[in-house]
Amino acid sequence: MSEPIAATPAGYHAVAKLYNALMTGLVLSLISTRGAGDARRFVFAHFRRQHLEKFLPGLKKLGLDHLPPAVACAQYHYFSNALGGVKTRYARESDRKAWVRYPPPRWIWQGTAICAIPPAVNEAMLHGWHGHNGVSLGNPRLGFVCTGETVNGDAGLEGYYVEYDHDIAPEERVRFAFDETPPDYDALPEPVLDSASWPKERLAKVERSYAMEYVRSLLPVTQDLFGPADAQAIVARTARLIGLQFYEDTALSLGLAGTDAHGFAHYLAALAAAQGERVEIARDGADFLVQQQGWRLMDGVAVAHRDAAFTAWNALWQGALAARNRDLALTASFSGAAITWHVTRRKTKTGKEQG
Repeated sequence: MSEPIAATPAGYHAVAKLYNALMTGLVLSLISTRGAGDARRFVFAHFRRQHLEKFLPGLKKLGLDHLPPAVACAQYHYFSNALGGVKTRYARESDRKAWVRYPPPRWIWQGTAICAIPPAVNEAMLHGWHGHNGVSLGNPRLGFVCTGETVNGDAGLEGYYVEYDHDIAPEERVRFAFDETPPDYDALPEPVLDSASWPKERLAKVERSYAMEYVRSLLPVTQDLFGPADAQAIVARTARLIGLQFYEDTALSLGLAGTDAHGFAHYLAALAAAQGERVEIARDGADFLVQQQGWRLMDGVAVAHRDAAFTAWNALWQGALAARNRDLALTASFSGAAITWHVTRRKTKTGKEQG
């Protein structure tokens, strides 16, 4: 007899936390195992991909496409990031100059991770997204000027969109001017987010979706940059470490502490349900099956080697299980859409179940 599992706000928060950590952890893994150059290439490609997919539709969805270009761009970052749970500020100086600021703590470089991020890796995000806004808008005069970086010890990542009097060269689309003084944000009117009146569950769901988008991008981007085998290896290593490190915190938030197989099946199913999946738990003797009827995370995403992407992503849950109880094992059957996980007791060399 199967047991359907429903999504909960705690599940949304747990997914957001895990996927935020997976993105941060992947950049750190690239820095430590392949060097800052490959980390910079990944961050650039990741944010350029997200820009091309999200920017123009997002402007229209947020009702900003009628605004002057510099104002529209700054408000886009202000609204879209704030909806995802990222701290942001906004200040409009004129129709041709508008500021956006990301105060600490930085969402993407969470915790002590910020200490390991070279400026060039952080700046790749600006080149990948902010510097391409004018291109996407068909406005060759629009650029972004960065006036502060948290990774340098500044009080946040900060800068402004500006529409120049002349067309700018590609290398001028992002400039760095750390001697410029930002405005007094409190003295300038700031638009009010509609989300200020949303219920907490809706906000948690949006934050979950924001974090999911990072994983939807990182799986194909790593394959494009490093090839399927290397991408699988680096993402799987990172995912397992994140599962090991964040399992306890997320399990406690879901009320699923303990070491038994049934509790882990509920943990896995709760996180799947929080991602919008149809999922059930079934018993198989002393073992448990978690059956998911799709892979919504990757719906509509063109990834050349889907099995490799799944194997890399699935290492997150294998790491989580190892943290819960190393005498349990997790096997997965992936058909390209449906997924079945089997939570079992490991066998000893004599063929007997441990525990």
